[in-house]
Amino acid sequence: MSVVVTDYRPSDDEPFMNERQREYFRKKLLDWKDDILKESRETLQHLADESQNHPDLADRASSETDRAIELRARDRQRKLISKIDAALKRLEDGSYGYCEETGEPISLKRLDARPIATLSIEAQERHERRERVYRDD
Repeated sequence: MSVVVTDYRPSDDEPFMNERQREYFRKKLLDWKDDILKESRETLQHLADESQNHPDLADRASSETDRAIELRARDRQRKLISKIDAALKRLEDGSYGYCEETGEPISLKRLDARPIATLSIEAQERHERRERVYRDD
């Protein structure tokens, strides 16, 4: 019988992306995905419950606005799920945790805060600076 230690936190004192770290991030990603899917089921149920006709125009307008906001949130969640799935694939192929731009390890702190990160902080900052320069044109 294996004992699962729930208070495990990846540390810089151990080999980067060892089996224990990969399992930690796999669980974190899967739990996050499950939470999003649960929330989306609740949203769909709420939308179905709310779909009754509102005789009052103000109530109907308010309901339509709420519906639009919820659908936008659902679209963001759908995109987030695809990023989580991509991170899970990287875990399988061994590229998880390494910067797509430099190939260097992404800090464990960054991965813990944003487990779908594909760029190191330095590469992300360069990317954002380039975006700002082009956006200002």
